[in-house]
Amino acid sequence: MGLRPNLLTRRTAGVASTTLALLLSTAAVGVVPAASAFSAAPSEVCVEPADVHSDARVKPGGGAKHEPNELTLAETREREADLAAALRERARFRAGAGASTMAATVTIPVVVHVIQENSTRAGGNIPDSMINSQISVLNQSFSGATGGASTAFSFQLQKINRVTNPSWYPIVQGSSAERSMKTSLRTGGKNTLNIYLGELSDSLLGWATFPTRKLSSMDGVVVLSESLPGGTATNYNQGDTGTHEVGHWLNLYHTFQGGCSGSGDSVSDTAAEASPASGCPTGRDTCTAPGVDPITNFMDYSYDSCMYQFTAGQASRMLTAWNAYRAA
Repeated sequence: MGLRPNLLTRRTAGVASTTLALLLSTAAVGVVPAASAFSAAPSEVCVEPADVHSDARVKPGGGAKHEPNELTLAETREREADLAAALRERARFRAGAGASTMAATVTIPVVVHVIQENSTRAGGNIPDSMINSQISVLNQSFSGATGGASTAFSFQLQKINRVTNPSWYPIVQGSSAERSMKTSLRTGGKNTLNIYLGELSDSLLGWATFPTRKLSSMDGVVVLSESLPGGTATNYNQGDTGTHEVGHWLNLYHTFQGGCSGSGDSVSDTAAEASPASGCPTGRDTCTAPGVDPITNFMDYSYDSCMYQFTAGQASRMLTAWNAYRAA
């Protein structure tokens, strides 16, 4: 399957603001190598307990200091049980309040925190145009404009908050500095998406928290700034790291969660997949169950140029989780 024409249009628009300065900064910022190897939720041995239910994407060829692993079967069962309990809790609340309807469309306010070491591009000072392009990518990806299912979600940028603090740069997953950063900067309620941008530690492209019933100051999405549209992260600079991590923030697992057995990613219309995809392996089929691997899905690990869709099942799961965890 080739790149869809409407996806090509989005990609072209997303990199229109690239400048010579961006190209010259490649050596200073670092370019992602050309092979893919991502990881997911940290195991319970991670240093920060609040990050047990977070997800991390690893740069190709990189080895994270705290190598995040896929959710275990026990962890997915725990999350699914919690989702069911949260839905029951919400249903009782709505019944008591006399409100029986749940949100069908959602506009998510977004606050972007740009973490900088200094005022240079190499020090994390990316232009506003890249951030605006990222919001555009989110809106197109979640609306189905790139070729996938339309979801209930749209995104509205509320604020760009620039912070120069060398002690938070690079952003280190699971560190006391990350906790200090988020505790100091996070704004809004459960419905507000806080995105933290900067250089990341341990070869990571990004990570996100899954939704929980009690709001944590750690809630949000962390993304390598150079993975935004027009960035220098080769093969991962069209904004889909942001889309992928927001998918986790809205309660999606990876398409390869659980491999070929069990309930997988708990979505019925994503074909089973034994392991993360690398690059753009059209026709890859790693499980005997029907369907080829969903390498074009935003929740796989393909190159950005190959990702263009959420499924109807994923759209439904995200909205269900929103009404359980993040709705007012």
